[in-house]
Amino acid sequence: MEFEPVIGLEVHAEMQTRSKMFCACEVVDSTLAAPNSAVCPVCAGMPGTLPVVNQTAVEYAIRVALALECTVQHTSIFARKNYFYPDLPKGYQISQYESPLAVNGKLVIRTSSGEETIRVRRVHLEEDTGKLTHVERDGKSYSLVDLNRAGVALLEIVSEPDLHSAEAAKAYGEALRDILRYLGVNSGDMEKGVIRFEANVSVRRKGDKELGTRTEVKNLNSFRALERAIEYEIKRQSKILEAGGTVEQETLGWSEARGETYSQRSKEDAHDYRYFPEPDLPPLVVESDWVKSIQSKLPELPHAKYHRFIKEYGLTEYDAWRLVEEQKVANYFESAVHGLPSAIPPKAVANWMLGDLFSLMNQANVTVSQLKVQPEALAELVQIVSEGQINQSSAKEVLAEMFTSGKGAAEIVEARGLQQVSDESFISDLVNQALVENPNEVASYKAGKTGVANFLFGQVMKKAAGRANPAVVRAELEKQLSK
Repeated sequence: MEFEPVIGLEVHAEMQTRSKMFCACEVVDSTLAAPNSAVCPVCAGMPGTLPVVNQTAVEYAIRVALALECTVQHTSIFARKNYFYPDLPKGYQISQYESPLAVNGKLVIRTSSGEETIRVRRVHLEEDTGKLTHVERDGKSYSLVDLNRAGVALLEIVSEPDLHSAEAAKAYGEALRDILRYLGVNSGDMEKGVIRFEANVSVRRKGDKELGTRTEVKNLNSFRALERAIEYEIKRQSKILEAGGTVEQETLGWSEARGETYSQRSKEDAHDYRYFPEPDLPPLVVESDWVKSIQSKLPELPHAKYHRFIKEYGLTEYDAWRLVEEQKVANYFESAVHGLPSAIPPKAVANWMLGDLFSLMNQANVTVSQLKVQPEALAELVQIVSEGQINQSSAKEVLAEMFTSGKGAAEIVEARGLQQVSDESFISDLVNQALVENPNEVASYKAGKTGVANFLFGQVMKKAAGRANPAVVRAELEKQLSK
């Protein structure tokens, strides 16, 4: 029996506002700040306190909604979502439910089978919870509560159940994170938990229209975990249905170490949360002129930039996507291209960036913002190579020195005497010397072992200290070997 998975994602993204969603407490890095050092009576849930909406958080949420082509609603309502968690100080969360900020959007993703359009059901505002740390001491278990994160502005983005594979779900998560980073709304640092995924997974017989019973896998904070958890849950549910069993609706956790989901509790429905309008907050009214103003300031987004890079710069789909994933990388690439003569194809810059430059960055663990190699300097190196002033081997050495010193390519080439030699008379003498010194290899070549030519080429380049023009060397070598 063949089954089809049906997947919807709920994505929670902390917004990079200076203060929290409903109070003036500073937003701090919860992995670095002292526990409970950024807490006030409002975010600690003290009786009698009153929340006030953070305008910047609303603006950030509208940015995301517009980028996802959602309809931003003129009026939205904050509600109390009632449930008990030890790190939820009020005993409820201020969120939006029946009247969210924005609805009916879409996100285009790239998978191995091509582009897919995933519908976005809603984008709404809420506040984050605190953080629990579980410790063992003197043979006893303790849970320590840190409320620094409680009340931080949180954006929830809910997709329709349009995803049908773990690969597609991962692609959706990656595309959404890229947009959030382009908009300056979220850092995208998943190790710090600023983006968390919840996957609603169900399985049905292929061809059926009715959805199967879903499970929700909570708090997935890496793309690897997202993909593995969905793959596991698809297999688990399929086995249950093949055996004639029934899938239970429940909330699941994911164990990365064991590679399996585990039950946390029976899945709640909306009525279990006893939503009702937040009595301490009036309806959130968003004026259309403000929305238009935010729309006019949106940057070019990754998907549009990807297609432009292919069309305008003649890049492959793979190269274009790698370059646009991070906005600063895309900007660096375009700055370097603008520094090139028009006769040199932008593909040359992409090759150097995605190859040697990225390799050096990975080894040194630096980002494009920390590079000593400025875009104009990379363009200079590409131009020098394209014009034949130095060969590829020397160019790699030059780039390595540029990376550590920040010097220009021409300066390094001049100081180290790396200019490529194309003088035919000089190269002819080197080729002749190599053939005279290697008579056995010459005889083998003439006997039909043409692969020996590569050895002889290496000998010539060695004599030239790597500075000879490879094209001229190969032409002269072929010429003398044919005599």
